[in-house]
Amino acid sequence: MDIKTNPLLADAELPAFSAIAPEHVNPAIDDVLAGFRAEVDRLVADPTARDFARLMAPLERWEEKLGRTFSPVSHLHGVKDSPALREAYSEALEKLTEHGTELGQNRGLYAAVKALHDAPEFAALDRARRALVEDSLRGFELSGVALEEPARSRFKAIQNELSKLETEFEEAVLDATDAWSRPVPEDELAGLPDSARGLLRAMAQEKGAEGYLATLKGPVVQAVLTFADARALREELYTAYNTRASEQGPHAGRFDNSERIGRILALRHEAAQLLGFASAAHVSLADKMAGTPERVLGFLRELAAKARPVAQRELEELRAFAATLGIPDLQPWDVAYASEKLRESRFAFSEEDLKPYFPLPAVMQGLFTVAERVFGMRLVEREGVEAWHPDVHYFDVVDHDGSVRAGVYLDHYARAGKRGGAWMDVCRSRLRDGDAEHKPVAYLTCNFPPPSGDAPALLTHDDVVTLFHEFGHGIHHLLTEVDWPSVGGISGVEWDAVELPSQFMENFAWQREALDLFARHWQTGARLPDELYAKMLQARHFHAGLFLVRQLEFALYDFRMHLEFDPVRGPRTLELLAEVRDEVAVVKPPHWHRGPHAFTHIFSGGYSAGYYSYLWAEVLSADAFSAFEEAGVFDAATGARYRREILAVGGSRPALESFVAFRGREPDPEALLRSYGLAA
Repeated sequence: MDIKTNPLLADAELPAFSAIAPEHVNPAIDDVLAGFRAEVDRLVADPTARDFARLMAPLERWEEKLGRTFSPVSHLHGVKDSPALREAYSEALEKLTEHGTELGQNRGLYAAVKALHDAPEFAALDRARRALVEDSLRGFELSGVALEEPARSRFKAIQNELSKLETEFEEAVLDATDAWSRPVPEDELAGLPDSARGLLRAMAQEKGAEGYLATLKGPVVQAVLTFADARALREELYTAYNTRASEQGPHAGRFDNSERIGRILALRHEAAQLLGFASAAHVSLADKMAGTPERVLGFLRELAAKARPVAQRELEELRAFAATLGIPDLQPWDVAYASEKLRESRFAFSEEDLKPYFPLPAVMQGLFTVAERVFGMRLVEREGVEAWHPDVHYFDVVDHDGSVRAGVYLDHYARAGKRGGAWMDVCRSRLRDGDAEHKPVAYLTCNFPPPSGDAPALLTHDDVVTLFHEFGHGIHHLLTEVDWPSVGGISGVEWDAVELPSQFMENFAWQREALDLFARHWQTGARLPDELYAKMLQARHFHAGLFLVRQLEFALYDFRMHLEFDPVRGPRTLELLAEVRDEVAVVKPPHWHRGPHAFTHIFSGGYSAGYYSYLWAEVLSADAFSAFEEAGVFDAATGARYRREILAVGGSRPALESFVAFRGREPDPEALLRSYGLAA
């Protein structure tokens, strides 16, 4: 293959997705890594390369080149997987992991960066450049630069094995999700609204079948568990979903992640000990706001103490109500169903009542208008940009002065070969290097139900909140004013603060002023009625206690599992989960439930010993949004200050400093409880 024609190596504004094939992946990665290594050797050997322009700037150029080469591959692995791509991706990821460890353990390069840091001229660098150098030094230390043999080689081997295991874990979950389906006969459709029936019909059509088909795709699971009157169907779907990639359930042992969980935890612990840390949790906190395990556990347990009594009352009330529905023994597969019925009874409305007012095209236009009014940016669709699927759209981000400063791909719908959930990821990073400027580009990916018949995709309000959330991550990347990729946008931001912009944006989805921009009935154009909006607000904190203790269960389990791992005792995957549930949970799943086996956030998604970050950042985001509540939801001056002090600076300074610069004070811990309606 001619390396010159490899589409992954093209110095183009955007990836040529239609031209990318699995056979391009590794030749491109090999080529970039060879160039990167040669540049590192040159920098180490050159005694004059000890200032920012001659040391850090070349390294950032190569990091950006490597990122832009692999990003389309990683993205396609998540949205359009195939056996050939999976194999190429896995091989490339192994090379990238080895490169990262090799770079992090390069003592000559470490000495060069340290000399730059210790030089008198360092203090004169701007904040972003100093942050880049300081973050690089911490990265060297966390990569084992100080290790001697055999620990040095062992650490490298651990990183390589972890990379493989984490990829295998995620792929097993995807395969298990795609492997299960079940026809749903007419007599089991009772209770399902038209939108859910359309979704099940679309699932059948996707597989070339007639009728209705239940799958383990997120929108299907949510619809069936929430609305299906057929209790046996709910139980069967719940069982299949919550035993994915385990030794239990309909595909017991076929995609089993049990051994991978134990091996991943053991390797993370061993790596931490090699670096001189007590546990993988301590390593995780080395670059987070929380700082110490005691502070994380104290934060979570203080929340649990306030949330659990509320959740217990909510569950008792739900059990009593479920009995009136003919469910005397409330089971986990009944909870969403009974909760929806109780919500309908108490507030005289259902999520389904809202969906006609949230057609996806209108929601997107409303979201764009919010962004323009608050942040002074416009999103303009660019036609003719090739993507990985016909449903994908590309938008230029146009600033208030008319300049195009960034771009974003939007991929909204669930489909086969696409992993579940919603996420934002980096396609291109901002890099201004002399006259050359690379604009930031993001992927924004969701798994909403596709259009059905003549109707556009109709979203639940939860879907709307999800869309605003991911868009918040997106603008953090797109509106950066930092020229160095490693500390621009979401990069370099403490992991327990990186959710601030995303959770902040969720609040707009609850404001009347924002909803009036897009909440129109898809057929009549009628505005969301005041009565329905009032009911929506009244129901906002419905079962907030149950939701919060569920999040606390995930966060405590993740953190304690990494903090308390003992090689002698092994992972204690289910034993520790039972302990955590005894401490914070009120709904106890069946003994065969295997949630950890599909917990991709912590076993393959970067949140290991960091799931608590969602709640930690919510303190920041709730308090930050209160500034808009005080000044006005669309107050341009407050929006400009938020953009300048939070979004524009990325990881160039500590998140707490950025928050104080925006808010004028440190965050108020009570803000989180107020956001859940649980404040005293």
